[in-house]
Amino acid sequence: MAGTGDEDVLARRFEEHRGQLRAVAYRMLGSLSEAEDAVQETWLKLTRADADAIGNLGAWLTTVTGRVCLDLLRARTARREEPMDDTFVPDPVIRPLPWTDPEQEALQADSVELALLVVLETLQPDERLAFVLHDLFAVPFDDIAPIVERGTAATRQLTSRARRRVRGATPPFEADLGRQKKVLDAFLAASRAGDFEALVAVLHPDVVLRVDSGALVRGAAASKVVHGAGTVAAGAITFARYAETARLVLLNGTIGVASASEGRPLSVMGVTVTDGRITHMYILADPARLERLDPEASAS
Repeated sequence: MAGTGDEDVLARRFEEHRGQLRAVAYRMLGSLSEAEDAVQETWLKLTRADADAIGNLGAWLTTVTGRVCLDLLRARTARREEPMDDTFVPDPVIRPLPWTDPEQEALQADSVELALLVVLETLQPDERLAFVLHDLFAVPFDDIAPIVERGTAATRQLTSRARRRVRGATPPFEADLGRQKKVLDAFLAASRAGDFEALVAVLHPDVVLRVDSGALVRGAAASKVVHGAGTVAAGAITFARYAETARLVLLNGTIGVASASEGRPLSVMGVTVTDGRITHMYILADPARLERLDPEASAS
């Protein structure tokens, strides 16, 4: 049995990789709490392994985290009686603006666009693992193959299929934060003023709005997918009270909106901006999940 000193050394080595492991797990699961659980499970597996026999600790931890996440995804799939609910919005990573703390830059490893996370939810568990590990974290096919129980060539084909699906479904987006902010400022101003025409002008004609209010209220149609600038603009005016308490934040590395009342988070909204208009909107209004998000970012 390892002594306390050995355990301390192992813990320090593990902490050096925690940021990447969390980023892998978040992309795999789309849930911040489940990602933390997966990283903790990886730590437990490390404490039970012969650490001295591990040649490349970072690679070993990454593949173990991937395997843990794959098991969780397969369990999710087995529990589902119907296809994935298309109102699901992954947990966002929220940071206040301006976000300039250099010591916290490692957290930006979690900043993958919500649009991509939504697309990843449509993949089969094996496809998602192969794509995330290879295309996002450069894990070799030879290391992925044993996890998905396929040969290297079959794993390469699996990843290629997932890549085509991701590229075909992920919308293009404006990367410049300043341009994003200009569009969100216009959207909030129009919402607060109840200006329908101004709202329509800032929305793409075929805009898609996805609202996830959580499992407890999903049956009441609070969770929904809405299409079209006119319908989305009308809804924005109806819920203008949210705009009154809204403020801009960094949401998965892009400009988003957080609304709160008396210190309680009401909703967070991520958007995809293309050519000066909002093409996709992702609103998380699930009270249980909002309570678990970063309190600093969610506070009013």
